[in-house]
Amino acid sequence: MSKIPPQPRVKLFRLRDIGWRHWDPIGLLGSGGIFTGKWDDQDNLSFADEYDCYLMAAAGQLRRGEPPENVVAYLIQIQSEHMGLGVSRSTKTRAQDVVNAILADAEIWTWPDENGNFIQHVKNV
Repeated sequence: MSKIPPQPRVKLFRLRDIGWRHWDPIGLLGSGGIFTGKWDDQDNLSFADEYDCYLMAAAGQLRRGEPPENVVAYLIQIQSEHMGLGVSRSTKTRAQDVVNAILADAEIWTWPDENGNFIQHVKNV
């Protein structure tokens, strides 16, 4: 019986950088946001994971070969229906920006070593 090799894991700090920079549908950070700074600032760590499950699902869909336009539609649906925020003029553009940034990030995935272990990655400061 052959063993299934471990799948790559997303580097969460890179995914959060993308999500908070390009998406942030609730508007917690950035210009006009409720809070200031970046997601990884000490004062913002209490909500840094706010979008993780949606972003991880989007990244996983892309890694598995889902067409980018389907992932854009997923993010739009999450914002408009699941979060109940509706669709604004920037909704599609922001979702497309997230998808494009994930696809463009050559270092967003970490792969297991020859023993199947993952190296702990931390954000360079």
